[in-house]
Amino acid sequence: MGERRRKSGKLPVGKVLQGDCLERLREIPSGSVDLVFADPPYNLQLDRTLLRPNNTVVDGVDDAWDKFQSFADYDRFSLEWLAEARRILKPDGAIWVIGSYHNIFRLGVALQDLGFWLQNDVIWRKVNPMPNFRGKRFTNAHETLIWAGRDRRSRVTFNYDALKAGNEDVQMRSDWLFPICSGPERLKDDGGRKAHPTQKPEALLHRIIVATTNPGDVVLDPFFGTGTTGAVAERLGRHWIGIERERDYVLAAEERIGKEETLSTDALETLRPRRAEPRVAFGAIVELGMIRPGARVSDERGRIWAEVRADGSLAHSGPRGVIRQGSIHRLGAEVQGKSACNGWTFWHYEAEGRRLPIDALRDEARLRLGLAVARPQALAAE
Repeated sequence: MGERRRKSGKLPVGKVLQGDCLERLREIPSGSVDLVFADPPYNLQLDRTLLRPNNTVVDGVDDAWDKFQSFADYDRFSLEWLAEARRILKPDGAIWVIGSYHNIFRLGVALQDLGFWLQNDVIWRKVNPMPNFRGKRFTNAHETLIWAGRDRRSRVTFNYDALKAGNEDVQMRSDWLFPICSGPERLKDDGGRKAHPTQKPEALLHRIIVATTNPGDVVLDPFFGTGTTGAVAERLGRHWIGIERERDYVLAAEERIGKEETLSTDALETLRPRRAEPRVAFGAIVELGMIRPGARVSDERGRIWAEVRADGSLAHSGPRGVIRQGSIHRLGAEVQGKSACNGWTFWHYEAEGRRLPIDALRDEARLRLGLAVARPQALAAE
C-alpha cells in the first residue's frame, strides 16, 4: 500500500474516476488538491419501509452503498477515506463533509482524530424538508456541514469580503437557507425516478466553492454521485475530479457536466479584500505629487485639520499652538483620543468641491507605480 500511496503523475482533472473511493483516492498524488467536498454514505440504518399517511412508499435511501454492518465498520471506513483525503490536500487545503444526525458526529470525531483543524460547522436549513410521516420525532429540517483545514497551520482560503458583498454587506452566517434539490435540477432516470436519492442542490455547492476556493483551484469529490460538485466547479472555473463507484451515476454525471459552460474570467473574479492588494505608503502619495506638501486634510466633517509634510507625515496644531506630528494612523488616533485609527479612511482631502478619503488615491498610485492587481486564474484548457 505504501507504494500506491506515493503514486504520482498527471492529475486527472475534469474526469470521473469509476471505482472504489479508497482505491481511486490512493492514485491521486499527495499534496495536489485544494479542496475536498464529501457527501459520504450516511449509514441511515433504515430497518423497514417508510410509508406516507396514504400508504404510498417514501422514496428514501435504501441502496447497498449506504449500509454498514456496524458503527465500528462505518468508523473504519470513515477514517480510511478521510486519511486519504488529508494526504492529497495541499498544506493550505481544506475539506467539507456533509451529513445528518446519523453520521455527522462520528465524522467530526474522525476529522479531529486525524489532525484536521475545524473551521466551522454550518447548518443547511431546508426550505422544503420531507415531513415526519410517523409523527414520533421533530421534522428533520437540516443537515450539518463541517469545514476543516488540513491541519492547524493551514491558511485555508476564505473569501470573506466576497461573501459579505453578496449578502448585502452583512457577514455571512453559519446557518444557510436553501431548498432541497427538486424541479428541473433533479436528475431522473429512464423510469422517471430520482437518478440519485441524495442529490444536493447546486446552490449549496455554489456557495461552498465561491467561499473557499479561487478560480483554477482543484476540487475533488470522492462520492461524486451524479456530479453536482463537478457541474458547479466547471461553471465557476475550478478544476474538478470525481470518484464514483456506480456506473449509472458516472454516466449521468458525465452527461450533465458535458452541458456546462465555464463563466467568463470577468464574471468569475472574486471581490478582493483591501488587505490583499499591494501596499502603498502615504509617503508614496506625496512623492507622486497626488497630495502636495503643505496641503490640508481633515476628518470627514471638516472639524479636525492637519497639514501634509514633505516626509509623508501629518502635523496638527492643538490647543495653545502645540504641534503634534506623526503618521496618518498615529496622528489620527491621537486627535481622536483613541488607541488606533485607520488613517486612510479617517483623513480626507478636497477635490472638485467634495471631501474624499485619502484611501481613494491608492488605486491610482498602484497604477502609477506598476503594482498591477492580480486577476483570478481562468480555468485552463487541458
